[in-house]
Amino acid sequence: MNLRKSLAYNFYGLKIWVAFLLVLVFILGTQSATTVSQIQMEATAILNSGWWDTSYQERSDAQNNIKRRCDWRGILCNEDGSIKEINMKSPILDAKFSALKLSAFQSLEILVLSSIGLRGTVPVEIGLLSKLTHLDLSSNYLEGSIPPSLQNLTKLTHLDLSFNMFKGNIPPSLQNLTKLTHLDLASNYLEGNIPPSLQNLTKLTHLDLSSNIFEGEILPSLQNLTKLTHLDLSSNYLEGNIPPSLQNLIKLTHLDLSSNMFKGNIPPSLQNLTKLTHLDLSSNMFEGEIPPSLLNLTKLTHLDLSSNMFEGEIPPSLLNLTKLTHLNLSSNMFEGEIPPSIGNFKQLKYLDISHNSFNGSIALLGNLTQLQVLDISSNMIQGSIPRELRFLKNLTRLNLSYNRFRGKVLPSLENLTKLTTLDLSCNALQGEITHSLGNLKQLNHLDISNNLFNGSLPSNLDQLPNLRVLDLSKNFIGGTFPVSLRNLSQLDILDISHNLLLGPLPSTMFPFLTVDLSYNHFSGEVPYSFGSFERLYLNNNNLTGTIPKSLCGSGYVDISYNCFKDLIPHCSNIYTRNKDECINISFNKFQHGSPHKTKNRERHFIVIGAYGSVYKAQLPCGKVVALKKLHGYEAEIPSFDESFRNEVKILCEIKHRHIVKLYGFCLHKRIMFLIYQYMERGSLFSILYDDVEAIEFSWRKRVNFVKGVAFGLSYLHHDSLPPIVHRDVSSGNILLNSEWEPSVADFGTARILQYESSNRTIVAGTIGYIAPELAYTMVVNEKCDVYSFGVVALETLVGRHPGDILALLQSTSTKDIKLCQVLDKRLSLPNNDIVIRDIIRVAVLAFACLNLNPCLRPTMKSVSKSFVIELPPFSILLSGVSLQQLMSHELKALFHIANL
Repeated sequence: MNLRKSLAYNFYGLKIWVAFLLVLVFILGTQSATTVSQIQMEATAILNSGWWDTSYQERSDAQNNIKRRCDWRGILCNEDGSIKEINMKSPILDAKFSALKLSAFQSLEILVLSSIGLRGTVPVEIGLLSKLTHLDLSSNYLEGSIPPSLQNLTKLTHLDLSFNMFKGNIPPSLQNLTKLTHLDLASNYLEGNIPPSLQNLTKLTHLDLSSNIFEGEILPSLQNLTKLTHLDLSSNYLEGNIPPSLQNLIKLTHLDLSSNMFKGNIPPSLQNLTKLTHLDLSSNMFEGEIPPSLLNLTKLTHLDLSSNMFEGEIPPSLLNLTKLTHLNLSSNMFEGEIPPSIGNFKQLKYLDISHNSFNGSIALLGNLTQLQVLDISSNMIQGSIPRELRFLKNLTRLNLSYNRFRGKVLPSLENLTKLTTLDLSCNALQGEITHSLGNLKQLNHLDISNNLFNGSLPSNLDQLPNLRVLDLSKNFIGGTFPVSLRNLSQLDILDISHNLLLGPLPSTMFPFLTVDLSYNHFSGEVPYSFGSFERLYLNNNNLTGTIPKSLCGSGYVDISYNCFKDLIPHCSNIYTRNKDECINISFNKFQHGSPHKTKNRERHFIVIGAYGSVYKAQLPCGKVVALKKLHGYEAEIPSFDESFRNEVKILCEIKHRHIVKLYGFCLHKRIMFLIYQYMERGSLFSILYDDVEAIEFSWRKRVNFVKGVAFGLSYLHHDSLPPIVHRDVSSGNILLNSEWEPSVADFGTARILQYESSNRTIVAGTIGYIAPELAYTMVVNEKCDVYSFGVVALETLVGRHPGDILALLQSTSTKDIKLCQVLDKRLSLPNNDIVIRDIIRVAVLAFACLNLNPCLRPTMKSVSKSFVIELPPFSILLSGVSLQQLMSHELKALFHIANL
């Protein structure tokens, strides 16, 4: 009986084991079938995408593909043979995201498709990759909105969508990605407020939302992200004060709030962020003094407070930050002496304190032996260049321009053998140019213009093989054209204008891009080889003979005010005007009783200006001029008399193609008048309000008009010594000749900027063009003209004063208005890519100049440079560009527009 029971029990157990084994075999078989099926799907998806280079034989051999796909470029498989990582590192021709069937990769954990040229939108099916922990789609051409389906990727720890063209808001659904430690959405077109939902991503250590169109204030809820070590909100339109709640982010090592519209003082609460090594608050509207609380940030290595409205002296507490390697305080209102204790920054490699009002000595800077960049330009530093600078042997860039340095350039500068940029322009340096400059073999930019140098040029300048820019203009350099300059084969720009050079021009030179030999005493004929230059300025010399036809091959040539006798070649690129013997006056005074006597005065009347009436007049020799006459009763009013004399003084000292030329003047007790170059087409205002002329004023002509005005104002601000601010740039004060070329006119309210003065003034200018900051400050500077230029540039595009557009600039409604909707409707929209590009360039420049923060407006030099930079071919649809996009950092970068 027991034996039978035992056999029955064993038999029953055996059946259980057999059943278990059958189930196990079934499960394993099913898993194997599933794995094989998934592998086949992965292989098919890879082949069909076209992203991997495979031959026809490989594509047709499915079995081989299944075996080899784990060896293909950028693919890594797990132990089961399924693909767990795709990491593409090379660009793919015509890569469309939709070409890769993402649903085939159910085991994918890492997907890196950075910088491969991806286009299109992110497929919704990306949300099916539930095992994904790392997603990097950065640096592509992806567009559209961030897909909400990303919320399904709940295992994600790293998400990088930066440097694409995503737009719209950050989807609230991203709050579901609670395991994220790294979120980078920088350099897109994302907009709206920074969503409160981000506070749920409490594991974040890296958050970068920079270079987008975010607006509003920083939400206090960000204080919940207590694990953050890196926070970058730069280059947006955020405003308000820095919230005190940021003090809770005590693990921060990197904080960048630059290029926004923050205002107020630096809050003392920042002193709690004691782990900070990088703090950038530049290009905002912060004001007041630097708070002593920064003393606590002793780990700082990078501090940038540039382009704000800080004032006062450098606080002693700042000098305790001895670990600093990068310090930028430029473009503020700091004053006083540079403190001697600045020598404590022994590790400093970058120091920029330019565009302030510092004075005193810089001798102690010689202690900063690690310095690679030193910029103290546009201050009030005086005295000689200290010998101590010879100890800065690691310097690659040295800029001492726009100060009050006197004396000679010391030979000891030859010790700075690593220099690539040396700018000593706009000082009062004198004597002969030292031969020691020839020892700076690494130099590629040398500017010593606007000084008092005399004598001949050193003969060893040809020993600077890397030199690309050489500016020696506006000095008293004499002698003949130096042989050494002919051999600088890498040179792009040569400017030795406004000197005392004489004799013949060299017969041969390397084909530089730009050569400016104007305002010298060169004589003889123009060599045939000069036709190889892209831009050539030979105006205001004593050149004679035949003008070679080779000059027609240059991009632009100015040979005006010479003594050529033969016929001028018919080339649109050559600007010519011989010295006119009819009115060879060179800013002489006219005798009372000559040109102001015109018959039928009403018939010759042009316009009533701010300081007198303007008439069209004819000189006895037959030359037509514009005569600006101050009325008799006005001549006896001190303010009118002062304005008249101011205009004469300024126009006698400046000569530029885009500044109206003064031929002469008359000063008399009862009558005063100025004789100007006659501008046939009148003012921009009169053209835009005449439908016939406005239609003739084509898009190309309008772009060239704006470009010319930019060049004229750039000359006034940066090439005139001292600089001149016009103060009344408007459509009524810019005139056009018969060739539609502009000239800035009416300098009655212009002001010469003096470095030693406060430059305070009463408000002057035309309503609708005056910079807004003049409503609360009386300090005039060149940024006031920049704002007015922005209004004029925009007016040129829209065909009327853009007051309604200016009112919209601070609102979000600009995102709904397209550029093509506001352009002058009297002209057809252009269909030429180059013209479209140039119109957008002008619009971007205009909006940059209209920034409410004067520190964030570009200089006119920067504006004029953006016009001459060659851009790679690209196509933009006017219908796709909104007014808000015109203010984006991406478009500014595209057109090389800088704020400084």
